[in-house]
Formats: sequence, structure tokens, C-alpha cells
Amino acid sequence: MKRTIIRVNDIVTVFGENIIHDRLSCTVRENEIYALLGGSGSGKSTLLREMILLGRPMQGDIEVLGFNLKNLSPAQAHDLRRQWGVLFQSGALYSSLTVGENIALLYKEYTDLPPKLIRELIKLKIDLVGLPPHAINLYPSELSGGMVKRAALARALALDPKLLFLDEPTSGLDPFSSRQFDALIHQLRELLGLTIVMVTHDLDTIHHIVDRFALLGEKKVIAEGTLEEVLSINHPLIDYFFQTDPLSSKEIYGIKS
Repeated sequence: MKRTIIRVNDIVTVFGENIIHDRLSCTVRENEIYALLGGSGSGKSTLLREMILLGRPMQGDIEVLGFNLKNLSPAQAHDLRRQWGVLFQSGALYSSLTVGENIALLYKEYTDLPPKLIRELIKLKIDLVGLPPHAINLYPSELSGGMVKRAALARALALDPKLLFLDEPTSGLDPFSSRQFDALIHQLRELLGLTIVMVTHDLDTIHHIVDRFALLGEKKVIAEGTLEEVLSINHPLIDYFFQTDPLSSKEIYGIKS
């Protein structure tokens, strides 16, 4: 059994009079691709934000890399943020900065590296996510949707994180680009030894690259486990989400079982 990297225990999240999570629990293990799946309003992105210190549950505990997030000192919070990277749904690139300048922000905030070395590291990250070398000088408005995702991913990987958080990474991409991005995520996990947590509604992603996932509904985790384990559970929400077969196979994208 791989060690637990993230442990969510009985969290309660409330916005005004609206209960988002009601004693929700789940676990993420080392070096797995783990997904949060659920319908609109099920609290997937809210849970992800709580895992990365952009939100806080009313009750319960979230532990990341051995740290309880509600008991962190400012120094501990700063150190934890260095150990994870985040890809937001829209990419969240600064429109007034080039791709290279967007990535450089992480090095300038968290390191004292000289500019020449930063430039070389940026080139490495751009190459790692499959962008052409000239993308370093392009602005977000000059990028396609797929290139924006890859540029934002390069920024998320800037500090060589142990954890990678992805919020709807294939949202807005055409089916072919989505599968290419899935393959890239899978390759990066294998190459860098990452633990990856993603919010997704893309069932192809669940079928092709996800190791385990949590299906959120009714303010809780309805089911958690591998696809085979989840499909063995009798629940109407599971039937609703998985009423169709995947559109293609892992072999199409060169991903081995």
C-alpha cells in the first residue's frame, strides 16, 4: 500500500445557508493520478481549493504531505506551496506577460536564482510540456487553447513540485487535444514521479489515465476507488455517470494498462 499524501477527514463546508460538503472524506496516495468527479455544484473545485489553501472548511481536517492545513504557521504554508503546482481551469496566465515571464514569476517569488539560470530552467519546462521553443516569447492572446493549458502546466511545474493540482485540465479543448493532454499528464507522472489530483467531468480521462477517483454527490463522497471498484457499487449516481462506454481505448494514446 502506497503512503497517503492527502487525507480529507469529515470536512464540512458551508457558504451562507448552503451546505457544500457534509462530513466528506477521501484519501490520495503517493504517485497516483486521482480525480474528483461529480455534477455541477457537487463541490469538486471547492474541495480542490481547500486542498491548496485557497479555502477553508468549517469543520474537519485536511492533511497534505503530513501537515494539517488548519494548524499551519505562515512559514509552513509558504513551504507547502513550494511543494505543489496548480493548473487552474482557465490557465490563469497573466495576459500582460509572455509565457516565459509567467513562468519566471515562480522563480522570482520562491528562489534566489540568477536570471541566466532562470532563463534556462524556463526553456526546460517549456520543452517538457511539448511547447515549441519560440513560445517563451508569446503572450497568452497569441496561444491556442491547448497551448495555454501547456504554458500554465509549465508554470505549475516550475519548482519541481511533488504534487500537481489540475482543475478541469481538458475543459474547452477538442476531443483530440483533450486526449493529447491526458497522455501528457500520464507521461509527466511517470517521468517526474508526481502525485496528481484533478477535478474533471471528462469520462475519457477517468477511463484512460486515472488510477483512483472520488465521485461526489449528496454533499459527500458517494464512492471512491478504481473504476472497477466504483462500478461494482450500486448507486443511481454511479449509473447516471457511467451509463455509456468509453469512446476509445488506452492503446490509442500509447498508454499501457
